[in-house]
Amino acid sequence: MNALSRSRHWLFREQRVLALFLVSAALVAGFVALAGEMQEGETHAFDIAILEALRQPGHPAQLIGPGWLQQAATDITALGGVTVLSLVSVLAVAFLLLRKRWRQAGFTAIATMGGALIGSLLKGLFARPRPEVVPHLVEVTSLSFPSGHSLNSAIIYLTLAVMIARSFTDRTSRVFTVAVAVMLVLAIGCTRVLLGVHYPTDVLGGWTLGAAWALLVGIIADVLQKRHKIEEPTNGQGEAETPPLPNSP
Repeated sequence: MNALSRSRHWLFREQRVLALFLVSAALVAGFVALAGEMQEGETHAFDIAILEALRQPGHPAQLIGPGWLQQAATDITALGGVTVLSLVSVLAVAFLLLRKRWRQAGFTAIATMGGALIGSLLKGLFARPRPEVVPHLVEVTSLSFPSGHSLNSAIIYLTLAVMIARSFTDRTSRVFTVAVAVMLVLAIGCTRVLLGVHYPTDVLGGWTLGAAWALLVGIIADVLQKRHKIEEPTNGQGEAETPPLPNSP
C-alpha cells in the first residue's frame, strides 16, 4: 500500500469516527428527550395502547397470536437476563484471550461492566413502577425505566459484537457479527413488552442508551487501536490490517 492509499485510509477512518460520535450523541439526546416525556406523562397513552393491543380482547392474561408465542417470548427474554449476559461476557473475553488479544480483552471487560453499572444507576434515578395495565407473564422485581433487559443486552451484545468484530479484517465477518447482535437485542426488547413487564418507552430508552454506549466503546477502541494502545485487527497471518503511516512524507 503506497503513501497516498494509506493517507486516504486514515482520512476515511477519522471521518468514520466523527460520524459514529455524532450518531452516539444523537442517541443520547434521544434518550434524554424520551425520559423527559416519560416523566411528564406524555407517553402514557401510547404505552397503554400498545400493551393492551398485544392481549386478547376481554382476556388480558392471554397474548394475541399463536399459542407458542408466550413460551418463545419467555425463552428469548431470558437471553437478556443477568445470568446469561454475564456468561456471554465471560465467554467473549475468554475468546479474545485465546486469540492473545490481552489489552482488547481487558478493555472489553471494563466496557461491559461499566455499561451495566450505568443502567443500574439510571433505574434508581427514574424509579418508574412496572406497568399494571396487563398481567405480567414472567416474574419481575426491579423498577421499569429504562428496561434492564433492553439496556443491558444492547450494552453487552452490541459492545461485544463491536469489539469482536474488530478482531477481523474482512467486512463480511464484521457485518455478520454486528447484525446478529442487533437482531438479538431487538428480539429481547420486544419480548419485554409482549410479556407485559415493561412499557414500550422503557424498551426504547434501553435500546437508545445501550446503542449509544456500544458506539462510544467502538469509538474509543478505534482511537486506542490507532494509537497502538490495544491490538489492531489482524489477517490470518497475525499481521496488522494496515501498516502505520510514516512520520514524515
